[in-house]
Amino acid sequence: MKVILETERLFLRELNPFDAEDFYELNLNPNVTKYTGDKAFGSIDEAKLFLDNYKDYQINGYGRWAVIGKKSNEFLGWCGLKYDKNTDETDIGFRFFEKYWNRGFATESAKACIDYGFNELKIESIIGRAMKENTASVKVLEKIGLQFEREFDFDNKEGVIYRISKL
Repeated sequence: MKVILETERLFLRELNPFDAEDFYELNLNPNVTKYTGDKAFGSIDEAKLFLDNYKDYQINGYGRWAVIGKKSNEFLGWCGLKYDKNTDETDIGFRFFEKYWNRGFATESAKACIDYGFNELKIESIIGRAMKENTASVKVLEKIGLQFEREFDFDNKEGVIYRISKL
């Protein structure tokens, strides 16, 4: 396992096709995907195909990373940075199994990703997008230093964009 980032409780590494079952299971929970605009994968094979074709690491040098608990060595979810060439912006995103919510894993991993983006990747500005009603994710964005920038249309729902810029 090539670790990209390490925090007190977590390892972050590149996603790979061996994560397909966990990736599939993660998106099956409607509470997990409620505010994402994403649909569940139809099968583990469909999740594997997605991971086989996930090329952000090769194209941009970074992407979403698997979050692994140090003590359990379990896949807790994912967190990471994603570059959008259409907007020329990098965003921070995270998604965790519901049983790991409210334990600080999203904040801990996202903070590490922001620091990595600024210090290692030399990104100047990082945004975070969320549905306005997703108060838990908005709280994480605020905890890791992003500030409200504007509202936007998020799949016909009220969305918010937060931003942090390198000092």
